[in-house]
Amino acid sequence: MIAKKYGVNELRKMYLEFFQSKGHLIMKSFSLVPHNDNSLLLINSGMAPLKPYFTGQEIPPCRRVTTCQKCIRTGDIDNVGKTARHGTFFEMLGNFSFGDYFKREAIHWSWEFLTKTVGLEPDRLYPSVYEEDDEAFAIWRDEIGIAPERIYRFGKADNFWEHGSGPCGPCSEIYYDRGEAYGTGPEDVMGGEGDRFMEVWNNVFSQFNNDGHGHYTELKQKNIDTGMGLERLAVVVQDVESIFEVDTIRALLDEAAKLAGTQYKEDEKKDVSLRVITDHVRSCTFMISDGIMPSNEGRGYVLRRLLRRAARHGRLLGIEGAFLGKLAETVIASSKDGYPELEEKREMILKVLTEEEAKFNRTIDQGLSILAELEETLSAEKKTELSGEDAFKLYDTYGFPLDLTREILAERGFTVDEAGFQKAMQVQRETARKARKTTNYMGEAQTAYQQIDPKLTTEFTGYDRLTDEGKITAMVRILPDESEEDATALTEALAEGDEGTIVTDKTPFYATMGGQQGDVGVIEVGNNRFAVRDTIHLKGGKVGHTGKVLSGMFRIGETVTLTVDAANRENTAKNHSGTHLLHEALREVLGNHVNQAGSFVSADRLRFDFTHFAALTPEEIKEVETLVNREIRAAHPVETKVMGIEEAKKEGAKALFGEKYGDEVRVVRMGDFSTELCGGTHVKNTENIGAMKIVSETGISAGVRRIEALTGDALTAYYEAAVRELEELAAQLKTNRAELPQRVQQLQQELRESEKQNEKLRAELARNAAANAGEEVREVKGVKLLTTALAKIEMNELRNLGDSLLQKTEGGVAVLASADEAQVNLLVMVGKAAEEKGANAGKLIKAIAPLIGGGGGGRPNIAQAGGKNPAGVQAALAKAAEALAEELR
Repeated sequence: MIAKKYGVNELRKMYLEFFQSKGHLIMKSFSLVPHNDNSLLLINSGMAPLKPYFTGQEIPPCRRVTTCQKCIRTGDIDNVGKTARHGTFFEMLGNFSFGDYFKREAIHWSWEFLTKTVGLEPDRLYPSVYEEDDEAFAIWRDEIGIAPERIYRFGKADNFWEHGSGPCGPCSEIYYDRGEAYGTGPEDVMGGEGDRFMEVWNNVFSQFNNDGHGHYTELKQKNIDTGMGLERLAVVVQDVESIFEVDTIRALLDEAAKLAGTQYKEDEKKDVSLRVITDHVRSCTFMISDGIMPSNEGRGYVLRRLLRRAARHGRLLGIEGAFLGKLAETVIASSKDGYPELEEKREMILKVLTEEEAKFNRTIDQGLSILAELEETLSAEKKTELSGEDAFKLYDTYGFPLDLTREILAERGFTVDEAGFQKAMQVQRETARKARKTTNYMGEAQTAYQQIDPKLTTEFTGYDRLTDEGKITAMVRILPDESEEDATALTEALAEGDEGTIVTDKTPFYATMGGQQGDVGVIEVGNNRFAVRDTIHLKGGKVGHTGKVLSGMFRIGETVTLTVDAANRENTAKNHSGTHLLHEALREVLGNHVNQAGSFVSADRLRFDFTHFAALTPEEIKEVETLVNREIRAAHPVETKVMGIEEAKKEGAKALFGEKYGDEVRVVRMGDFSTELCGGTHVKNTENIGAMKIVSETGISAGVRRIEALTGDALTAYYEAAVRELEELAAQLKTNRAELPQRVQQLQQELRESEKQNEKLRAELARNAAANAGEEVREVKGVKLLTTALAKIEMNELRNLGDSLLQKTEGGVAVLASADEAQVNLLVMVGKAAEEKGANAGKLIKAIAPLIGGGGGGRPNIAQAGGKNPAGVQAALAKAAEALAEELR
């Protein structure tokens, strides 16, 4: 018997402290988002974040390290829930040696931890080694004291770790015999696929280098990479059947079962849904805590897919309303000791889950309804495969992901033509591609620009000056009224009236980059003037000044004076420095999940895109704006410094996601408030910005928000325009600016009084119409049918009138039409007696609504529709009798 059934949190702590006692440095779990590793979408093993230490690219903080790493693997996502083995989220315990200890210590410590610290029975533990690893076999046999027949030699497929060329080596695993209660079949043997023998520990001895052709040489620096699934260890220690029954996970599963009004292991179909929800909520909670946002691509799509699968299985269990956030509370409570970031990001986690679940719930009903109709059609036509076109329509029109369509259909015995789906997707992409047009100079002049001598470069001198001299090295003429292919040409000279681009060997003009728009200004030589209206980057480190010759002529080889428009540069710098302050303010107010997702900075405005899960409240916008203006008034000096990229990161400089940086980077610091990598131009002191006003906040895609703001001259113009508009409005309302609010309130009160009078008049008209409608009652198969057409009234009033008119049918059917010149409202109400005879309001409305150019639906006793063809009202009322006759039994 196991001495004590430790909990998951206890086991994690025991493991880390055990290896700390062996001289290991405890490192906290790395983020699930890989850092500088494009080979992974998500961290999927304990050693993945430590690759730079194993390869020698970075020096580890200690040659002995131990971690408990959060991991996600989605390769078996379709099997999650169907078995109790599969899951997407897990914690991987690991102890690592970078050129320090090797096999002897690794094996001894693994045995000591399992038998002494945890208390597993030694006679239930079985080690395995690589078939050619006599050294490891001898350590187990001679030093640990395991009988030779209890040490299993397995081949390369099971006990040798390698991944292409590079470091590799044999493994030594430790299995725990859970006893005959967990299986006695042929698969329940050491190394088999059964549940009886469970692998709990894997020592990887990184000992060789593979040249990629099967030739192995000994590594000078040998490493240890140990992996042990925390949940699997807990299964053994707690003597439960699967990971879903260890203490922390079972607590979550039981909470899900409680919400569903069921119990685990009562119904296998429900158990599948409970396991899906339990696993996926864990993954989603941890992913969001690491700043991953739901989206339609990359790791964001993985999150969205897991979240939506969990939400759908909640519906299958009959859980009403939003529930994922409630379950995430359980995850946070049970795991925050090991991962304090869960508690720190609690608010964000719950908001993201709630928002995304609500978004999915708004679309899934319609998608499920359409999918159900498609299933009925397939069954009627005796087909088993949904066409790719229909699957794409579900995806494109209703936001129903292909994997969800596939999963739902598979449960009912259908498949999807996925090749057809991809074909439809490609057609849409081609259509969109053909619709795009090139509108910028770079796009129109690709051929001419590429013909410029690649040896030419441009030195930028504009950080500390706005005027400089430079030599013209190349020119491109932009030809008017020509085809796209002939729109530009290299030239030796540009004359008065010509449009083109001038390239110089050095320039103070900043070229468009990093969201900052290029400078404008003039280029001069003598009395010759060239107006620069844009500055662009060209390939090979060249800068092009695009514009028009105002007077004289410019020739290659001339030395010219380049002068940047100072006011334009100043206002652009104010907006650019403002974005840095805005970025940091958003992180302080909303959380560290906020990251820049794009920007646009010009002289007249700034636009800042950032990752966030929901629209900002007016209070949040105000708080962000106040914080930015506080830092502006703080008069921080704006300091710039060029340094190595790694040094910059250590100083806390924020790098933009997806941006490429060289070995040397420019760091822009504004006091202790903001530090970012940036090559743009800025003010000398934050007080030079003056003030900032946020003028809009919108969403541009899932998980990405956009703020537009003003500073400088544009802000002054904004306030002047606002004052002018207020004065004009006050004049129109015959008051002054100070008394404008009171005047508006007075007019609103007068409007409300007028609306009340109109409401009374409409009600009176409705009562009169009801009083005269009795003569329009006829009998259809023993059921009284009343049809009437009325002047346009609101649907609520129409329903009130319908209740009154239905009484005249003595439990029959009332069909009412309300129309004006442009719109029609239809209402069908069915009494209890008529409903018992087969009358159905929902079916009746669908039969007559097309005649008014619309559609609708509803319940058996009441349904409504809207349309835009008033001319069809009488035809629709006439059709009602015919449709009713078909319904009645």
